[in-house]
Amino acid sequence: MTNPKPDLRLARMLAERLERISADSVWAHKASGVRGALLRVLGQSPDENPPDPKTLTNIVTIALNILAQAARHS
Repeated sequence: MTNPKPDLRLARMLAERLERISADSVWAHKASGVRGALLRVLGQSPDENPPDPKTLTNIVTIALNILAQAARHS
């Protein structure tokens, strides 16, 4: 099993960045949902119930896409 710690650090950073998207942005609503998903994954105890790596990868990929689109259209 791979170590999820680097992915969790990236997930924390992305959650912070998604929160900063302007409410006026068309991407704000999507960012809010993805941020919630990231926070749920981050809320899981890595020792007792580590996040599913595939789920974490999917959420991180979506978060990066939203941030790229928001930056492109700001």
